[in-house]
Amino acid sequence: MRERLVAASPEERARLRALCDAPMDAAEFARRAAAPLTPEEIAETRELVAWFTRRYPTGAERLAYARRAWERWSR
Repeated sequence: MRERLVAASPEERARLRALCDAPMDAAEFARRAAAPLTPEEIAETRELVAWFTRRYPTGAERLAYARRAWERWSR
């Protein structure tokens, strides 16, 4: 089971926002994208895919979820 996450403080959120919004050149992006996933990241991804495909077993259900999510994110 995953451990419960603690909400970030306003200062931490501001720092993370600045990191996310900072420009990144193509070489840095390529370096980061080329880094292999850790075994933990692979396991977590597999768990998430397994959950998602159980929760939304058909293509139509997955597409409906994506449409609802897009509506939420684009507001």
